[in-house]
Amino acid sequence: MSILLVEDDASIALVITAALEAEGFSVSRCETIAQRDDLLAGGGFEALVTDVKLPDGDGIETLDRVTARWPALPIVILSAQNTLDTAVRATETGAFEYFPKPFDIDELARTMRQAVGANGSAGAGADEPLGDGLPLVGRSSAMQSVFRMITRVLRNDLTVLILGESGTGKELVAEAIHQLGHRRTGPFIAVNTAAIPAELIESELFGHEKGAFTGAVARHAGKFELAAGGTLFLDEIGDMPMQAQTRLLRALQLGTIRRVGGHEEVALDVRIIAATNKDLGPQIAAGQFREDLFYRLNVVPINMPPLRERTDDIEALAKHFLQLAAMEGLPRRRLTAEASDLLSRQSWRGNVRELKNFIYRLALMAREEVIDVDTVSPLLRQDFAPSPSVSESPIDIEGAVTRWLADERPDAGSVYGAALAAFERPLFSEILRETGGNQLRAAQELGINRNTLRKRLSDLRLDPEEFVRRP
Repeated sequence: MSILLVEDDASIALVITAALEAEGFSVSRCETIAQRDDLLAGGGFEALVTDVKLPDGDGIETLDRVTARWPALPIVILSAQNTLDTAVRATETGAFEYFPKPFDIDELARTMRQAVGANGSAGAGADEPLGDGLPLVGRSSAMQSVFRMITRVLRNDLTVLILGESGTGKELVAEAIHQLGHRRTGPFIAVNTAAIPAELIESELFGHEKGAFTGAVARHAGKFELAAGGTLFLDEIGDMPMQAQTRLLRALQLGTIRRVGGHEEVALDVRIIAATNKDLGPQIAAGQFREDLFYRLNVVPINMPPLRERTDDIEALAKHFLQLAAMEGLPRRRLTAEASDLLSRQSWRGNVRELKNFIYRLALMAREEVIDVDTVSPLLRQDFAPSPSVSESPIDIEGAVTRWLADERPDAGSVYGAALAAFERPLFSEILRETGGNQLRAAQELGINRNTLRKRLSDLRLDPEEFVRRP
């Protein structure tokens, strides 16, 4: 089983080669697109693994000539440009799989076994190229999982259920699926089912006939009909009244709708994407949400991570929102590294939406083009109440101590550094004990970044596993 690896980073290539050879593959490596084409022309390869950014060009843009000549060759794409745009471009080439760097080497090896076994049965390429300006930002592993799920549903009409807290970007995911999928030339109709009065929701969704009820002076097309050929996004589906749930289930089962007061069956040509910020399990148990409807909607679940689980994305999100603010007429601003770090340590209970609103306000209120900590701190104190404890048992930590721990520390070898370490060890031990060794919650309690916590735990020789509560 021979694989061609196109990777100009010698260290990454060495690791990949060792892992694949351990699985029984024969790996040939090259560093450029030109070398790739020459080696492929010689034949004998059963799969191709390629980086995107190569010394002589873009590895994705040049794959068309590979797929044209060897359409059955499985292709796996690696990229350090971990954006939704890159994930979609990779999928649109017909690639077997896409891996954002850093990736799990064992997962890559498993994928290569599947790729060679599948004999390159990847999908067809796109009808037209896709541009930049995609609505989602994030390079964290949590967002990479979201990107990869999005790419899997672009060329089919499977029903998608997007789950996540308010403000995490559920509608943006729905828009991305529509804009990048094969229905992108059709309409995208979004309906907030929680905002429609219960007595009107059936008429809004399914339409009504003239005379169906008082005030129905003409036939009215519902959202299902308006979304024909495109996508219908049902937001806050967990708040839909039970009667409307029943009619929605019927529509999904039969592929038709009937207008209120009508008898004609209208065939559906629409993709359904639903979203909710509620845990539907307890609602099903309480009889507030139909279990059979849940299974109809939950064909492909996509879980949107809260911002506290993707703090590594905050700096990129802040830069993105500053750019958007400038495009919308606000002054052009940029953040210092220290200001970005301070934002990353903030608890954004409203998730990405709250961060966006704050960044826009920051762009408006800042007096200088460069926004530093002295500008950010007063607005944070002014606009945000202290974050509530996420632990079951509240921990009483003075705000001054929290801010002190978040500050840059002196050299650990100094007398002051040693004293600080002596203070921190019992404090960190108590936090870990209260949180059961949960580093995310411990970092939130301390008001510091999780990476900062990990470094301090390492310096203090504290192992979080020792504090994990075990049955």
